[in-house]
Amino acid sequence: MTMSDMSAPSIPNLLTLRGSRGGSGIRGRTRGRGGARSSSTTAPSHDATIQGTDTDAAVSRMSAVDLGYLGDPYARFFVHAPAMGAAVRRLPIINRGTYTRTTALDRLIEAFLSTTEGQERQIVSLGAGTDTRVFRLFKGGDQHKLIYHEVDFPTVTDRKYQVVRSTPALKEVIPGPEFVGQTHTWREEGLSDASQYWCHGIDLRDLSKPDATPLPGLQADIPTLLISECCLCYLEVAEASAVIRYFTDRISCLSFVTYEPIHPNDPFGKQMVSNLAARHIRMPTLEEYTDTSKQEARLRDAGFESAHSLTIERIWEDWVSTEEKERVDSLEGLDEVEEWNLLAGHYSVSWGWRKINLEGWRIGLG
Repeated sequence: MTMSDMSAPSIPNLLTLRGSRGGSGIRGRTRGRGGARSSSTTAPSHDATIQGTDTDAAVSRMSAVDLGYLGDPYARFFVHAPAMGAAVRRLPIINRGTYTRTTALDRLIEAFLSTTEGQERQIVSLGAGTDTRVFRLFKGGDQHKLIYHEVDFPTVTDRKYQVVRSTPALKEVIPGPEFVGQTHTWREEGLSDASQYWCHGIDLRDLSKPDATPLPGLQADIPTLLISECCLCYLEVAEASAVIRYFTDRISCLSFVTYEPIHPNDPFGKQMVSNLAARHIRMPTLEEYTDTSKQEARLRDAGFESAHSLTIERIWEDWVSTEEKERVDSLEGLDEVEEWNLLAGHYSVSWGWRKINLEGWRIGLG
């Protein structure tokens, strides 16, 4: 099927995730990514819509796990089993996108952790929602001196706390979570090898307010990795820049990874934007950072000495080995090659760093 043959609702993309096979329900339905505010009356509904995109992300993660694309024993705890026991299923094109996106971030995160091994270091995940990476990292006490922060809306962090407290497999990893005073932030400071986990219940936009309370537990003098996985794209450009600046102003040894859509102005991109608009979703940064070169410039303008950006299509071609491609292809097969190339070419992973010797992050190395 060519681009002109595809009707608006049928064009899949890694954010709207249209074409689901099977129903879903989410434990902890919302994800705090912030929202572009046009007025005080529209902000709450838009915020709720943006938070609800975590439903898509959690179901897609579960689909990729069920079919063997990814290994994640914790994904199922954040997705209710569908009615009648039917498996949650996404289209092959979406499963491959979820796989490529996840493994790309895993590779960059693993390089950061390898480079900083033996040091105290921290990761800050913005709009983490039901993301399970923290459980996978801390499983078995493999990480040493790692402080892991997640930042999300209070409704999201409260819900995640309840899921962790009520799920034995999650409590094995985070055994003693407790709230910090009368806030929506909770923590576990008793992890092995001096590691910590902080889950902050705040609106990201509040970080840049003059009277903002500093993030508890955030350390300014250790190597830090900031992650925005389809989070800052929902903010106004100035708001997104202010969030990044909150960290660049405080932390000298800083690295940053972001996953966002690009190319909104070609036919596929216009349809993608239209699909999002039908769900009352707008991405202001998509209008500003329209390709990988502008994503790189964005990072350099933010103060990162080195920066790279690649499309998901390029990452699939260059970062996934031939053997692994064959394994992934054998799971379902993929007939929509043209659509995959279009889709994967409209999402990018961008990363930058300063004052950290992350040579493994340079393209062509590692």
